[in-house]
Amino acid sequence: MTNRKSSFLISAPSSNSGKTTLTLGLLRALKDRGYRVQPFKCGPDYIDTIHHTTAAGAPGINLDTFMSSEAHVKNIYQRYSDSADVSVTEGVMGLFDGADKMRGSSAEIAALLDIPVVLVINAQSMAYSAAPLIYGFKNFYPGIRVVGAIFNFVNTESHYRFLKDACEDAGVEALGYLPKNEDLHIPSRHLGLHISAETDYDHIISRLAEIILKTVNLERLLEVTSVDQIFENESVLVDQKRIKQANANARNLRITVARDEAFSFFYHQNIEALQTIGEVRWFSPLDDTQLPETDLLYLPGGYPELFARKLSENKPMLRSIHNYCANGGLTYAECGGLMYLGKAITTSKDESYSMAGVLGCETTLKHSKMTLGYRTLHWDDLEIRGHEFHYSVFKDQDMQAEPARITNAKCIPVDAPFFRTKNTFASYTHLYWADKPEFIQHLINKSNLKADGRLLKADSQK
Repeated sequence: MTNRKSSFLISAPSSNSGKTTLTLGLLRALKDRGYRVQPFKCGPDYIDTIHHTTAAGAPGINLDTFMSSEAHVKNIYQRYSDSADVSVTEGVMGLFDGADKMRGSSAEIAALLDIPVVLVINAQSMAYSAAPLIYGFKNFYPGIRVVGAIFNFVNTESHYRFLKDACEDAGVEALGYLPKNEDLHIPSRHLGLHISAETDYDHIISRLAEIILKTVNLERLLEVTSVDQIFENESVLVDQKRIKQANANARNLRITVARDEAFSFFYHQNIEALQTIGEVRWFSPLDDTQLPETDLLYLPGGYPELFARKLSENKPMLRSIHNYCANGGLTYAECGGLMYLGKAITTSKDESYSMAGVLGCETTLKHSKMTLGYRTLHWDDLEIRGHEFHYSVFKDQDMQAEPARITNAKCIPVDAPFFRTKNTFASYTHLYWADKPEFIQHLINKSNLKADGRLLKADSQK
């Protein structure tokens, strides 16, 4: 089946050019005009995708050629684009910035999927000098097509005329601009953009959309990014079949996943993979008081340090989780989930709050340092990739590591153990198992809780 649709990737010469701001505004503007819009995000960022979901009303999907295979990226892009009128992909960092030269870059994604690129350029201190910049990005790598440019921080039509001249001489179409407006600023925190109940993201995104309708030529944007997409019904099911085959012995599991303001950093595709082997139920460590009946508990990352007091004060939930894990309940925790399962979290203000006490560690944000990078977990015969990003560090640690090793993007070992206590597994790395469904089955096998193709009930939530 061949459909004429619009697909494009929004990238920039560098970070902090306004990619996310423009992307969110475009997603909402297109949605408000009646288009079915599908958002994607290059790279491992799980915060931008949350904002994408808010803006488009459809789940934000990560496309990452380091964490997953090219075939997987093609399959998920094809599957989610199939029902959309417009597919909008936000790039990561600068257009050609990857884990190793262009590897994993936005340009690599654009070339792999054969989708055109629209540059967003910070023009706050620039006029006609944009011409050689645009020309260079257009012609540096013949494997991609840079078809348009949208400028950020442009406050006058006369300024924009200089930029339009620059585009014309560089051979790229000028598609509009965004004026500078501090009221539309979304605060940054840690990775990507901040998630906070105190910020009305929906209002900011709606205002962005209103401005874009006035200053960006949406009709022309859709015209220059129109593509023929051929969907092969067989291939869109490849990932689902692999997941089911990899977890052939696991069916009808009761899978419980933490999701609230403190725990929201997970990949949508990972949750989809879990849904093929059981029922996924959500719970809030902040507000709920007891785990439901559970075969597999997943505690993803988030900002537990921002809610440490409230998490600590919810003693019934801490006891419920502690008992579940102490009685051998299968648990996988990553980053913020690891911190929550520790003995205590010390905030940047040097305030210490007790946590679940499942793991023999304390973590702290005082005198914190940034740890960032792609990771590969080598565990028995399994290799699975992910991403590590955090500011917290171990204040005290007395934990047993699994006989596994973790390496960075250049295959150099890093000090990031994969911990195990009974059947609780934990790491700072956010693993991407949507393209490596064997990981979940390996957790089940290592836990020794399997009986007749099903996890034994851990009688621990009482």
